[in-house]
Amino acid sequence: MAHQSAHSLPTLWRIPDDLWTVIAKILKELDPPCPSGRSRIDQRQALNGILDRARTGCQWNQLPREFGDDSSVHRTFQRWEQKGVLDEIWGALVEECDALNGVQWRWQAADGAMGKARHGGDGVGKNPTDRGKKRDEAQYPRRRRRRPLRNRRGGSQRTGYEVAQRDDRGDDR
Repeated sequence: MAHQSAHSLPTLWRIPDDLWTVIAKILKELDPPCPSGRSRIDQRQALNGILDRARTGCQWNQLPREFGDDSSVHRTFQRWEQKGVLDEIWGALVEECDALNGVQWRWQAADGAMGKARHGGDGVGKNPTDRGKKRDEAQYPRRRRRRPLRNRRGGSQRTGYEVAQRDDRGDDR
């Protein structure tokens, strides 16, 4: 059973004007426009694109065109992440929501991620058919015996290995 607050806040899909005034101050301080070079994309649209991607889980190149060029939105995301802008925005949003009694702290949950087990033990091979086999059996199940070549006087020297040929009886020639 989910807890409902007396004053429920709407889900954010686009940054509303009152919230944008708070965020714009952070961006002006931490990511001011450069005096020279290529002009940047609209910061509000970039943030809306980042928010849309976070909500939908789509790939960057699948963002709707209304947010601008997908590469530019991604580049903006990377720059903001590197400069700590997103952490500051998050902190400001939490304060705003908390001031509105919109954050129900006792109902918050942490997300987790699953990963590979790094230490599988001796019974783990590269694939299921190799598990339990010795290393040489698993890697080279049909490997032929090899013998080194002999150096011959008077001719070119060959190095390496020559595959031992077998006759019909299985004996080496």
